[in-house]
Amino acid sequence: MTFLIRTIDTTADGREIVRDREVAEETITIGRRSDNDIHLPDLAVEQYHARIDRLATGKLRIDSAGTLGFTLDGKTIRAAQFHPEAGAELGFGSYRLAIAQGGGGVITITVQRASEQVVSSDALSGFSLGGKLPGKRAMAWIGLGLVLLAFLIVPITSNLSHPPTPPKAGISDGVLMDASWSPGALSLAHHGLEDNCQACHVKPFQSVRDTTCLSCHKDIGHHAAKSKLSIAEGPMSLGDKLQWNVAEAFGKEGPQACTTCHREHEGAGRMEPTPQKFCSDCHGTLDTRLTDTSLGNAADFGTAHPQFEPVLFTAPGQIKPQRVSLDGKPKEFNGLRFPHEMHLSKTNAVAQMAGTLSAAKGYGAALDCSDCHKPTADGTAFKPISMEQDCGACHSLVYDKVGSTFRTLHHGDVEQMRADLMAMDRAPHQQASNGLIAGRRAPGVYGQSGLYRQNFGPPVRSLVAINRAMQPDGVCGECHIPVTTNGKLDVMPVNIPDHYLVHSWFDHSAHKQEKCTTCHQANLSKSATDVLLPGIKTCRTCHMGPDDAAAEVPSSCAMCHSYHPGTMGDPQRMLPAKNGHDAMNKVAMLWRKGP
Repeated sequence: MTFLIRTIDTTADGREIVRDREVAEETITIGRRSDNDIHLPDLAVEQYHARIDRLATGKLRIDSAGTLGFTLDGKTIRAAQFHPEAGAELGFGSYRLAIAQGGGGVITITVQRASEQVVSSDALSGFSLGGKLPGKRAMAWIGLGLVLLAFLIVPITSNLSHPPTPPKAGISDGVLMDASWSPGALSLAHHGLEDNCQACHVKPFQSVRDTTCLSCHKDIGHHAAKSKLSIAEGPMSLGDKLQWNVAEAFGKEGPQACTTCHREHEGAGRMEPTPQKFCSDCHGTLDTRLTDTSLGNAADFGTAHPQFEPVLFTAPGQIKPQRVSLDGKPKEFNGLRFPHEMHLSKTNAVAQMAGTLSAAKGYGAALDCSDCHKPTADGTAFKPISMEQDCGACHSLVYDKVGSTFRTLHHGDVEQMRADLMAMDRAPHQQASNGLIAGRRAPGVYGQSGLYRQNFGPPVRSLVAINRAMQPDGVCGECHIPVTTNGKLDVMPVNIPDHYLVHSWFDHSAHKQEKCTTCHQANLSKSATDVLLPGIKTCRTCHMGPDDAAAEVPSSCAMCHSYHPGTMGDPQRMLPAKNGHDAMNKVAMLWRKGP
């Protein structure tokens, strides 16, 4: 028996292309695979979908070979018999097969896509998922309902029914499905609050409030009074006013709120630093609006920034420190006599002593900056200088020997020193010369050749010893500046800050590839009054503004300054101790409570 397979394709311009081929078989296979007698490239058609057999009675029998059926004259079935002379139309996915018997007993099967002829949607329903689902409109409403349920109703209901969660890191607020509301990951600083949205978003549909931020950041300092901030910012444009009115209508606080600068959900990692424009908008022309400020205009570190103004004690006996510009080459009165040049010499007696003590104390052939200035654990600053640890190796305070024990003056307390000398053994000792035992080689150095102590016999000799100690070449006067307090010999309080630029910070660990003398000319300083800070010109050899393409280190305002001054140095911490001699020990430590 012969089947004539006629395939009709339609071009884009509507022209039909007809292809005929004969198949001399008793059975015809239909499916998506190319080895079928009738190949139907449609995903709704199985690999081997159906077969057509000619029966002895002359009828044709069609059976499904897989799990899907087919349509016969619009009705979905899985098997059927019909006489070819009566004709029939079979449907497989988007294809239609018209069967008819012509002259000579040849059965013609015409294959054509459903999109190229008028076909009802019911005819395709048996071969698609859409045929098993509700209509598009119903599905749209069902989908909307599921979205509202999962992403709105469930989170809101869970939030309202759940007890408040404390604003702590590492705990969950227990609200169901609220992660879908997050616009992005939190920064490293707030990463522990990822599962506790209520820690910041206290009220639903309200932006984070300043009071919420300050519940954790209790000690944060205000940049300035809000009244001054408003003046410094200048008047808003009409467009800015309109935008802020809209924002405030939806619960956002004003332009000076924490969230104006600190934006979260921008991705994991460090918070992005504030753009320089945020600072320069006010500080670039600050003097034109805030006329009572002493701050200089600053818009760009490389091109528009004032000279550094460290906080110093600029005169003996000064009560409060002052901010002074390095352009005026200021002098610092810290209460010490300390020539850096002498101690950093490679050839003088100090260098020779350092070489002598190198085996025991770890010094080199001569003293170096690192012998006295020890970095803190984080490397950003330096530990306080300690008389006992950093100076005592050369400047001994031993004043007596009892048996095998040496007696040492208490550094930092003149009253205690006076009491120690007064309480010395009054028994006769080796004759002293000018109040000092013979064999003493230099002030502050213990004499190895014999006893080193005062012979106090009559009490007046203790006064002679104290007076001698306070002389410029005496044990105390060698490093300190003698003064008189309430009629008694004393020393000027020692005021050594660890942070001269109190409204900025500096990370020494980031500059460890440089020599100390690159920025600090200590090797040329002959007096403790020299201010050994580098000027802005020195810093600009590497640091320029953020938009300077040629800069070795592009630097914005946020690299050195914080918007919150309470997070950095406080000039009030630089006030000297109330009792003059207490300052030698207490003030230096007091200053170093800063960041």
